[in-house]
Amino acid sequence: MPVSRASGVDRRLFLTSLLGVTAAAAGLSGCVESSAAAGSEGASTAPLADKVPAGTSLKIASYQNVQQLQFKLAKLPELPFKVSGWLNIGAGPDVINAFRAKSLDVANNAGIPPIQAHYQGFDAKIVAINITRRPNYLFATKPGSDIRSIADFKGRKLAFSQGQAQGVVLLRALKKAGLEYDDVDLVPLTSNQFLTALQSGQVDIAPLGNTQAPAYLEQYESKGARTITTDVVDLLNLLWAPVSVLNDRAKAAAVAAYVPRWAQGQVWQYEHPDVWNEEFYVKTQNLTLPQARSITALANKPLFPPSWTEAIAWEQETADLLAEGGFVKSFDVGTLFDHRFEGIAAASVPAEYRK
Repeated sequence: MPVSRASGVDRRLFLTSLLGVTAAAAGLSGCVESSAAAGSEGASTAPLADKVPAGTSLKIASYQNVQQLQFKLAKLPELPFKVSGWLNIGAGPDVINAFRAKSLDVANNAGIPPIQAHYQGFDAKIVAINITRRPNYLFATKPGSDIRSIADFKGRKLAFSQGQAQGVVLLRALKKAGLEYDDVDLVPLTSNQFLTALQSGQVDIAPLGNTQAPAYLEQYESKGARTITTDVVDLLNLLWAPVSVLNDRAKAAAVAAYVPRWAQGQVWQYEHPDVWNEEFYVKTQNLTLPQARSITALANKPLFPPSWTEAIAWEQETADLLAEGGFVKSFDVGTLFDHRFEGIAAASVPAEYRK
């Protein structure tokens, strides 16, 4: 479904289609209730507890079991609380729905899902930041495509997920190439639909993660598919949690205890690429070792800044970019950050991973 710059109605339909049938039933109609409830409760500013109270538990997102594998291989110290569930959830829209259902307490996403949650009226806060300096995504063409540059995107059908990192990468790439939203046909999909949409020719272009591209090319490069690289980065890799979780003193302490393990797990993965290639990409993702090595070669060095100033500025630019296209309303993204947690991740890693 194309998204017209001039049509606010189309954008409301676009948002509904992204949320899906389940979210549409509970989602947009529930925004008023959610927003009102959050407004009456307010975000806690109470100091974080020094220790996690006994009996505290969290439900944590671990897409493709990455966190558990990192913790296991790195032999990190045991968490001082019970993990009542490791949920295989990664996509921003799915995380927001899980937050709403109270089936998830903390998740790892890019910068755009917290903006989307705010637009939907759901209050959640960012509690940890990992800065990424190198692109995590590239653009893949459908088989038999003649597209060879971003300039060729004009007039084409582009897979677009408003609530996910892939969406903001696409918007930033279009802006850098001097293309307006009306110059292209944005097709609303979630990232787990991108591959099928490419294979079937439903879209001409879709943003794929560096980890997805090798397998796609192996199957379709001989049929005329290709990838187009970009220097556009998705700066933020973050942890976030619902305000209702962070207002619970025990759970907030548990989240604060989880942040260092999250950071240390990423540092371990970066420092042990050979082990990670074998244990994750080859054994769990069914990639060949050469494919795994090609992905690891593009990996970002983790960076956990003591100050969130750069992250907030980038998040504001992202929100403003979405607002320019009429996808969200403009707002001050500073409200998305819980500064009680600022610096916790940085303090848990060696100095070389702080700057």
